[in-house]
Formats: sequence, structure tokens, C-alpha cells
Amino acid sequence: MSIMKTALTIAGSDSSGGAGIQADIKTMTANGVYAMSAITALTAQNTTGVTDIMEVTPHFLGAQLDAIFTDIAPDAIKIGMVSSTSLIETIAEKLKQYHAENIVVDPVMVATSGARLIREDAIEALKKHLFPIASVLTPNILEAEILSGMEVRSEKEMEAAAEVIGSKYGCAVLCKGGHQRNDANDLLYQNGSVRWFYGRRIDNPNTHGTGCTLSSAIAANLAKGRDLESSVQQAKQYLSGALEAMLDLGKGSGPMNHAFAISGEYEEGRDGREKNFFV
Repeated sequence: MSIMKTALTIAGSDSSGGAGIQADIKTMTANGVYAMSAITALTAQNTTGVTDIMEVTPHFLGAQLDAIFTDIAPDAIKIGMVSSTSLIETIAEKLKQYHAENIVVDPVMVATSGARLIREDAIEALKKHLFPIASVLTPNILEAEILSGMEVRSEKEMEAAAEVIGSKYGCAVLCKGGHQRNDANDLLYQNGSVRWFYGRRIDNPNTHGTGCTLSSAIAANLAKGRDLESSVQQAKQYLSGALEAMLDLGKGSGPMNHAFAISGEYEEGRDGREKNFFV
């Protein structure tokens, strides 16, 4: 019998499938690990926006995590958007209880438009409870500014902000976006050293779920035993491939093709043509 490495995503559900739990599971599966999920909220959303949110209770989130860790313990964990203090506290309590490792926290606080996505008290709960147990944080530029208290307009300022964040919370930091808010360059701060991951900008307007996808791919690679630098490199390559597939769905900023590299007899027909199995 074969044994797969496993990864857990703790995040909200995206009913349109492009971000959140659905993007995480697709990403983890495509990156060769067995994916599991603990859902923090249900959202009614599509490529044009979110119309409603229903959070789970802390008790139910805790029950999901108990069910997972007492049966199929994850080799890595990705944490996405969690918008309330009580849920954040529940996650931290359970991860400490089960001695979880390889924790990737995507501190989803600010949209690329600049809009705040969670309340101030929840941001403080993230800082207090989740960041200190994280292996790596993956903030975008705007989030890095909030966490460091610094303005970030250059590569040097990005490096300085990452050092402030990493030193304060005792974890690695992957700052997404490089020195410009819309480039494809990311900075990894780890153990006092920095490494830039340079990427080329892909001209694709359909970028729904890119942050979820990158952090989930990093978690999947950590689960497989890769070190953090190679996990980030592999994750960036996967994200680029998903964007380059140029999937075009929906009326807004659409999802990527998470299955771009999957091939085999069961993927035949995804272009709309049926395969005849009865020849």
C-alpha cells in the first residue's frame, strides 16, 4: 500500500471554486499530496465579488481539526483568511495541542485594491496567536506595510520590512510583489538572510486565487520534505503555469487552471470533446 504526504488547508469556502478551500485542495492535489480541509466560513461569491458570508462556530472549527489530527495527521498546514478573533484562537489552540509543523500562514488582511478584509481586533489576534507558531508568513506589499509599520516603495525597504516582521514573530517571511506592487518578484527572509525570487509578469487578467494558490503550493512542497527555499521556487513555477494556461471563465477576474499539468486518461474531454471508451 502506498502512503502519500498530506496537507491541510484551514480557510473559507469559495463557491465559485477559484480561491479559498477549493483552490487550496486543487493546488495541493496537483502538487502531489493528499489534501484535507477545515472550513472557517462559507462564502457566496463568484468572479465579480462576494455577496454573503456565514462563519462556522469556534466549536465546529475545533471539531473539524480534532477529526483531522486524530486520524490523518497533516504533514503541512496552510492557513488562509480567518476573520474573527475566536476562530483564530481556536486554530492556534488546536495546532499547539497537536504539535503541528510546517505551518504556512497567508495573512489575508488587505485586498490588492487596498480594502481592509478583516477587523483590527482579528489582525491583533493573528499577531498574538498565529504568527508566532508559523513556519512562514506570506504577506503582500500592503500587508507587509501594516505588519512592519513601514512604507515599502523599494527593494531595500522590502528587505527591511521583512526583517522587522521575521524578527518580531520568529518565523520566515515571503513578501509577495517585490519592489513594485504589480511585479512578479518575491522576497524570502529567513534566519537573517534574504533571497529574491524573480519572476516575469504574465499578461493574464484572470488572477482570482493567486495568493491562496501560492501559499498552498508552498505547504504541499513542505509536506513532501522540501526545504523552504525550494518549496517557494517550486510553488512560483506552479503558479506561473496555472496563469499561463490562460483559463477564461466568468464575468470578472476569473480563476486559474490549477489542473494545467495533470494528464491521463481521465482528463480527456476537458476541452469539451468526448472520448470514446467503447471502441
